[in-house]
Amino acid sequence: MAKRKLTQAEMPVADHAFYGLVWAGTVLTERVDRALTKAHDLPVSWFEVMLWLASSPDPVPASVLGNSTMLSRSQVSRVVDALRNRGLVTRTPSASDARSVEVSLTPEGRRLFEEADATRRSCLAPVFTDVLDEDDLAALSTVWKKLKAHKNA
Repeated sequence: MAKRKLTQAEMPVADHAFYGLVWAGTVLTERVDRALTKAHDLPVSWFEVMLWLASSPDPVPASVLGNSTMLSRSQVSRVVDALRNRGLVTRTPSASDARSVEVSLTPEGRRLFEEADATRRSCLAPVFTDVLDEDDLAALSTVWKKLKAHKNA
């Protein structure tokens, strides 16, 4: 006996919205991960750390990376070690806190990030930025900010 799929009308709107967020996050992350790994041997978790580093004019404390990314602190530590081993980041003792280290992109890391960011943007364009208009993107940004503001509630 064939089973039919539930339609959106049969699913509570909150459930459908949550499923949509999970689906979009999973599908888009997998798409970006495949493209970055194939083109640059750069998993999406590494790219995420590099994205935060590239957006900061100053070295970033490792603890801030742990609070900013979707990675655990131990994952951030492993990613930073892997990036350092590839010569893409440096770790230096913090000038303000002797117990902390700060992380920054090397010139090679910045170059690779720029190439990888172009790859990410081109891989997402046909399924994300070319599909959504400015109002859609602004709405998603608003939703993300609201959800993130209550992540520890």
